[in-house]
Amino acid sequence: MYNPFTIEGKTILVTGAASGMGKATAITCARMGAKIVAADYNADGLSTAMNELEGEGHHAFVLNLADDSTWPELLADCPVLDGIANCAGIANMNPFLFVNREEFDKVFNINFFGPVLLTKSLIKAKKLNKGGSIVFVASVDGPKVVHAGNSVYSAGKSALVGMARNMAIDLAAKKIRVNCILPGTTDTPLIRTGNVTEDSLAEVAKTFPLKRFGTPEDMANGIIYLLSDASSFVTGTELVIDGGYTLL
Repeated sequence: MYNPFTIEGKTILVTGAASGMGKATAITCARMGAKIVAADYNADGLSTAMNELEGEGHHAFVLNLADDSTWPELLADCPVLDGIANCAGIANMNPFLFVNREEFDKVFNINFFGPVLLTKSLIKAKKLNKGGSIVFVASVDGPKVVHAGNSVYSAGKSALVGMARNMAIDLAAKKIRVNCILPGTTDTPLIRTGNVTEDSLAEVAKTFPLKRFGTPEDMANGIIYLLSDASSFVTGTELVIDGGYTLL
């Protein structure tokens, strides 16, 4: 049956595959018949995620996006890819007047420099097929909205969107597409930091038009669309997946 949305037979790298959106993306892609190259710094979490993947022929690599000395094994040994889902990321909450260079370095190394430079390294190593698709997980925070105390995180995600747009132009000659998804608040461990309570999260969820937060699977489905041939004429764009939050 004709199905341009399928990713069956494609080989997809997923970073941050040990938890959250990355894990959901790896599991869903494998369920749809893709071969997964899973990467994360959390070896135990990565092993658990690999055990949940359907099918065979998957690969796992332990690496730290903030430390390029941990990348050579992936760059040498991963199979040639059809797509890259850059899902790894960290959160940061601190009022602007209290932020410091250390925070910027920590957040940007994981949320911006790591995924961008790893993607460049994979392309330079000829590990991404012509016609491949690159997807970055950015955020509505920064490109669309802002929240108090979220300046460093928002700046990193905004930079990621700007880079992806330029990459889309620079890589078009190779028929490589580059897009972002912009998740709204998603029910992952990242939103359960500091003094956040379940009751406070429930109250925030009520303010969304769809009365809930997104799930990692919601985000995975958007990523899969951008990895599939159904989006073959889509590049340099941002897919907002926020339950209507930014419409308010």
